[in-house]
Amino acid sequence: MLRKDINELLTRTGPGTAMGELFRQYWIPALLAEELPENDSPPVRVKLLSERMVAFRDSEGRYGLVDEFCAHRGASLWFGRNEEGGLRCPYHGWKYDVSGQCVEVPSEADNSSFCRNVKLTSYPLVKIGDVLWTYMGDAATQPPLPEFEWTQVPAEQTYTSKRWQQCNWLQAFEGGIDSSHVTFLHSGGLKTDPLFKGAKGNEYNMKDTKPFFEVADSDGGLFVGARRNAEEGKYYWRITPWVMPAFTMVPPRGDHPVHGHFWVPIDDENCWTYSFDYHPVRPLTETERQAMIDGHGVHSKNIPGTYRPMANMDNDYLIDREAQKRGETYSGVAGIAMQDASLQESMGPVVDRSKERLVPADSGIIKARQKLRKAAVALRDEGVVPPGVNPEHHRVRSAAVVLPQAESFLDSCRDAVRAVPGTAQHTV
Repeated sequence: MLRKDINELLTRTGPGTAMGELFRQYWIPALLAEELPENDSPPVRVKLLSERMVAFRDSEGRYGLVDEFCAHRGASLWFGRNEEGGLRCPYHGWKYDVSGQCVEVPSEADNSSFCRNVKLTSYPLVKIGDVLWTYMGDAATQPPLPEFEWTQVPAEQTYTSKRWQQCNWLQAFEGGIDSSHVTFLHSGGLKTDPLFKGAKGNEYNMKDTKPFFEVADSDGGLFVGARRNAEEGKYYWRITPWVMPAFTMVPPRGDHPVHGHFWVPIDDENCWTYSFDYHPVRPLTETERQAMIDGHGVHSKNIPGTYRPMANMDNDYLIDREAQKRGETYSGVAGIAMQDASLQESMGPVVDRSKERLVPADSGIIKARQKLRKAAVALRDEGVVPPGVNPEHHRVRSAAVVLPQAESFLDSCRDAVRAVPGTAQHTV
């Protein structure tokens, strides 16, 4: 179990909190690039780490992420007119550029200097891959841009989606490093999901329901190794990297694209789940990309015009008890993404970890909590830069391998878990 004070520290991410300050040391996803598709497109509401903002793209294609509310009377700039190089409040016409600087107050005289002293809180917004990333920390300590492999490959090799998840970021993230639930919750998907089925590794998953976990430190976080029995004298290892604070990769299956997630707090009771697929050495096929669009694999089918899944807590995730009885889905919920989300949300907005009973299969979760707490406290008390800020820490991969029983997974897989451009993933 986890003490309530530690649970509070790990789950609260608003301004001034230890974990909120930790997240502010990193570039984090703010929205998908598709949400601002062209110059002067409508502004978009963005809430991150309990701060309400709007994002917009000006007439020259520059991205801005600024405080949602006009400095004049507090009207929401989501209603603003995006025009001629800035966002204009429709209430009294005050206009702001992408840096949050007020550039025009129509009621003031032409020679007035009033605008110079009006500036909204703003954060940088940069397109890398399919995602617009922001850094919400001190500008003086802004780190280099992220270099995760899924953001660096050509556009035809990658696909990213996002969905709103109605629970705290930590319980969502913990599902990303929990490999033991796959044999149960996702057993139907291993057989039928077009982005999972057909891999030899699926057989090992289904035959051995008692994985042994070994967790190793990495420069940026952890490598969580889950070991299952394979052929005589061999083990099947699935190796999940975690890069702080909230990036995880699913170990690959066959030649399917590699999946992963970035879990971003909206506030203390909601988070964005950014889900990606990419292939290191080939374009995604039309069939694969369509499967992702249709909500297969780690993606969800969302309500049109929103990023809320069609299957959600308001409709009991469209649970099908007959499909559950027939064994088509283990929980009765369709889709790997929503199978995870439904159970993580079922814990409540912030789960009470003082009541839980952990087992050895939870060793990755235990060590991740320890590492998060240590990093947050070291940053708060001593100003220590946390792991995962350095882009070198981003150059990792998940891996699936079969090894002789005598071999250590980490010693044997150092090359397999390192992202080298133009080389294929290690997969089974």
